[in-house]
Formats: sequence, structure tokens, C-alpha cells
Amino acid sequence: MKSIFNLDENIAAALSYVLGPISGIIVLVMEKNNKFVRFHALQSTLWFLMLMVASWILAVVSGILAGIPLVGPLIGGIIGIVLTVGSLLYFISKVFLIIKAYSQETYKLPIIGEVAWAQVSK
Repeated sequence: MKSIFNLDENIAAALSYVLGPISGIIVLVMEKNNKFVRFHALQSTLWFLMLMVASWILAVVSGILAGIPLVGPLIGGIIGIVLTVGSLLYFISKVFLIIKAYSQETYKLPIIGEVAWAQVSK
């Protein structure tokens, strides 16, 4: 089945993950009919926005706590490790979700996938 830009639906769905929330939003806005593609675009948007907001919050908290003697550097180091693991999660999940979409699987991430599926199934 064809989708936006006359692409096969699995390619359009996989492309929605390539640039994180940016490509997810673009595909979501442009694709009006194909539920498979819309699901992956919305899941991409929600998942990657959530990861980005969480990393921004942690970075701000780390910056605020950095000024506290003794405890600040310790907490900052822990948050740095969490941010590094988060970056790895971002990359691995992106590759994993691209593969799932390209394989024409409607893989649902916990909670976010259910929300995305409920929205596109209306």
C-alpha cells in the first residue's frame, strides 16, 4: 500500500523515526489516511519528545545542583551517567523502531504505543 510521496507504507513509517520528533510530526501532518504510517509517526513524536524533555529536565536539575558543595558534583555525576544511558536508549530505540516499522510491524512501546494506537484508531 502506498503512502505519502508515493512511498510504500513501511518506508514512510520507518522514515517517521529517522529525525526523531521532527520527522514524526512531518509524516503525521502529511499522512491523512494510512493508519499504520500515522501510528508510527505519532509514536515517534511522543516517544522522542518525551526522551528530549526528560533529558532537558535532568540537565537543568544538574546545573542547579552543581553549585552545592560536595553533594553537587556527586549528583551531577550521577545525572551525567543517566543522561549518557538516555542518549544510548535514544539511539538504540531509534534503530529498533525503524527496523520494526520497515518490517511492517505495528510494534507498540509501553504506554506511548497504546496512546498512539488509540489516537489513530479513532
